[in-house]
Amino acid sequence: MKWKKLKQQIWEWRGVLIAAPTVAGLLLGIRAMGWLQPLEWAALDQFFQLRPVEPTDERIVIVGINESDLKKVGQIPVPDASIAKALENIKALKPRAIGLDLYRDLPIQPGHEDLVKVFESTPNLIGIEKKVEDKNSNAIAPPAELKKHNQVGVNDVVVDGDGKLRRGLLFLTTKDGETEPSLGLQLAFIYLEAQGIKPRDSGNGNLRLGKAVFVPFEENDGAYIKADAGGYQLMLNYRGPAHSFTTIPLTDILENRVSPDLVRDRIVLVGPVASSLNDFFYTPYSNSLVKAPEKTPGVEIQANLISQILSSALDDRPSIKPWPNHIEELWIFGWSCIGALVSWKLRSPRNTTISVLFAGVILVGGSYLLFLKGWWVPVLPSGLALAGSAIAITGYIGSLEREDRQTVMNLFGRHVTPQIAEAIWRDRHELLQEGRLLGRKLTATVLFTDIKDFSTITELNEPEMLMTWLNEYMEAMTKLVLEYGGVVDKFIGDSIMAVFGVPIPRTTEEEIARDAQQAVQCAVAMANTLKALNEKWQAQDRPVAAMRIGISTGKVLIGSIGSSQRLDYTTIGDSVNVASRLESYDKSFDGGLCRILISENTYIYSQNKFSTKFIGSVLLKGRQNPEKIYQVITE
Repeated sequence: MKWKKLKQQIWEWRGVLIAAPTVAGLLLGIRAMGWLQPLEWAALDQFFQLRPVEPTDERIVIVGINESDLKKVGQIPVPDASIAKALENIKALKPRAIGLDLYRDLPIQPGHEDLVKVFESTPNLIGIEKKVEDKNSNAIAPPAELKKHNQVGVNDVVVDGDGKLRRGLLFLTTKDGETEPSLGLQLAFIYLEAQGIKPRDSGNGNLRLGKAVFVPFEENDGAYIKADAGGYQLMLNYRGPAHSFTTIPLTDILENRVSPDLVRDRIVLVGPVASSLNDFFYTPYSNSLVKAPEKTPGVEIQANLISQILSSALDDRPSIKPWPNHIEELWIFGWSCIGALVSWKLRSPRNTTISVLFAGVILVGGSYLLFLKGWWVPVLPSGLALAGSAIAITGYIGSLEREDRQTVMNLFGRHVTPQIAEAIWRDRHELLQEGRLLGRKLTATVLFTDIKDFSTITELNEPEMLMTWLNEYMEAMTKLVLEYGGVVDKFIGDSIMAVFGVPIPRTTEEEIARDAQQAVQCAVAMANTLKALNEKWQAQDRPVAAMRIGISTGKVLIGSIGSSQRLDYTTIGDSVNVASRLESYDKSFDGGLCRILISENTYIYSQNKFSTKFIGSVLLKGRQNPEKIYQVITE
């Protein structure tokens, strides 16, 4: 019994059980092919842009070479003499570390000898080199004097396919297998060493600095598909858009117009910020919707990487990290289930749309809150799964409704009133199962009609005329059944079987009585209609007719019977048999133009409403117990 109930529940929920995993699987497949990658990057960028800009990291100061500085220096690139003087002036302000984000592989006179002396005498100075060669650029060597003392960091960057920079390097692995630290990491090491923090192994090969363990980026993390994960990369957690760090013009340093408090014990980065020097990158804050998206100077990219390392090690500020792949897949599948369940339970397209939009707001809002905590959640695939499964179930429900409507139309056709048809359609989920009308027991009133001496009429008239005549009779009688709230169950030759009180069950005695009274009223109306038809037929020199009607009220069983190719709605039960027997009872008993016989139950429900005459307690054909029968007087 439990297994049967479980099977029924599975069948009822089959749409959800199929749609949710199918939509989720389809989206995971599309995602695995990388088709959603640009859209997921864009969603991540929106979260960055929505997030409040974080306070300026006072541990880092940028000495920016701007357009005014270039005019005053009067030379591009800036000569070694100016760089040497700037570094000497910065040293005098006692910073904790200095990063020179300028290539100095070749002398730029005048002043190269002075710059070499600064390199030799500044142990907390870190220069740069470019290791990676590509079609757009070549490798660039570091200053030899700094390389000799391991005071060099790579400043290579990893740009995504859409041209934006979302990842930063801690270490770079060369083709020869050498591991080179980045400029940002070298400067962070110097700063943290003064705090008593040294790099350690977390136990699984990951870098530990203070409170932070830096988990390296993998090629399929988050939305990325087979990305270049070479070296030791991190997702960059930018503090804000361009100009988020304290920046001092180079001229102010050269002319000693900087307060020592602004530089002391800080990391100072020296690099270009002038647009003419073309050291700029698109970041998540570069809004692609505007005509000219803002770019961020390369030196600020380095500042963001340093700030991320220091903040993680000292302040427990989270890095941006994705969930493990299996958690992301469960998350997407979960939202697919939500979309399918909401659509299946509500069933209304309007209510489903509102609910899915509300769920989408929760998804985006929840994903944003998780982003603020450092988690990169697959919001776009989840939203597509939510909407996709809801659309799939809505379409599936529409298909089921079309099938149910077709089933109702096939079963009832034109033989119910619009009101009954609407009630059937309203309660279809209770009435229909697997394309059939569920069998159910209820109390109803059954009416049988038959034309008296129809065989004789058939024998005496031509088939074509007879068919027209019979259809006219049937049309008139069927119309009356519908007018009085009945259902035409079937036509049997010249007979009509109608039922009052189906297929919607009657729950009160008043409703059952009303059905019985309407059945009798329908019979009386049939008698009056037949009289009018006879007058018309007589004038047309066509046959006239008399009819017999039997009516019985009691328990019946209703449902659909037949094969998958042909189903018929029908009513069976003792009351059907009684009504049929009343119609055919003692054909010698003349009742005039229309003889109407009713059972005792029908009489009880309709007494005092019609003129009746007790016929007697008779034993109807096929029954073991006598039945009290009454005649309704129509004249």
